[in-house]
Amino acid sequence: MRLGVGRAIVEGTSVAGDVEIEDGTITAVGLSGGGSGLAAPGFVDIQINGFAGIDFAAARPDDYSAVGRALAATGVTAYQPTLITLPEEVTIATLQALGSHSPAGPAPHIIGMHLEGPFLSPHRAGAHDAASMHDPDPALAERLIRAGPVTMVTVAPERPGALDLIELFQDRGIVVSCGHSDATAAEAHAAFDLGARTVTHLFSAHPPFHHRKPGLAGAALSRPDVTASIILDGFHLADEVVKIACSAPASIALITDAISAAGLGEGAYPLGDRTVHVSGGAARLENGTLAGSVLTMDRAVRNLVEIGIGLESAIHAATAVPARVMGRSDLGTLRVGGPADLVVLDDRLEPVRTLVGGHELFSAR
Repeated sequence: MRLGVGRAIVEGTSVAGDVEIEDGTITAVGLSGGGSGLAAPGFVDIQINGFAGIDFAAARPDDYSAVGRALAATGVTAYQPTLITLPEEVTIATLQALGSHSPAGPAPHIIGMHLEGPFLSPHRAGAHDAASMHDPDPALAERLIRAGPVTMVTVAPERPGALDLIELFQDRGIVVSCGHSDATAAEAHAAFDLGARTVTHLFSAHPPFHHRKPGLAGAALSRPDVTASIILDGFHLADEVVKIACSAPASIALITDAISAAGLGEGAYPLGDRTVHVSGGAARLENGTLAGSVLTMDRAVRNLVEIGIGLESAIHAATAVPARVMGRSDLGTLRVGGPADLVVLDDRLEPVRTLVGGHELFSAR
């Protein structure tokens, strides 16, 4: 089967010509006789709290199938459900529900669960409930790990015992992200030196950057071995900050941090035990604090291109970079011999077709 495209982003490079797929695998690229549009690796969203009316904190096993169908229309072929800080029993129940999910057919890959808490700083709570936060606690961490498929945990590295907890997660093969933190640059570097490899929503729920106190954000951006995730919805970061971040040694990964309101209209929506009000495209608590977003990955890519970042770099930030953070070489790539997890974009960079394993999950035709 040929996709009928005019070009493709192949291992980060734009290649003219069509793409051929057989038995769920990409077998050829750069073929003559293609049509129009761009084939790109499917988007990989490693921080998403909900979508299309479903909040992952209350999701039943079957809800993930509905979310997958909705995400496919935005070009997503892999995602990592995320939980904000919640009481332990709620977190465990949600992990168990995800572990019980069994897809009925082809669907976007579910990487595992990102626990954005509870080991965060109450001084940088953001939309989280500080009352449910904990100092790093190995026993609690072990209970959460046993409950279901934990694949990433966000930790404030300055909290007592955080470095020991980072080592525990590393030993379990769980990715550690630093965030919701008041860490100094030295405290951040200590976490990165232990293997923490990414930062949760750069500059959001961090101390402001200061030229003599660079903090977590400054430490992360200075390191080529760290990836900083960004929410590019027009509210969380100014364009100038995004351009600076994209020119730093650190890699940049696009995330949505989407809540259940994404794909729907304005109104009040749940985010864990919070109520979020969506108005004018922004998601906020009653007190005005930003609380996730209604961003989609395809919109994030277009936003990055619109502020002057090259198309190949924008696609890379939505695909290969987040996949690399998660240690998933099978995701976020378009290459001969690789899986046919693809999105076809039109001239406006809007998805017109999404495939997972060669199976069409979405078509705008």
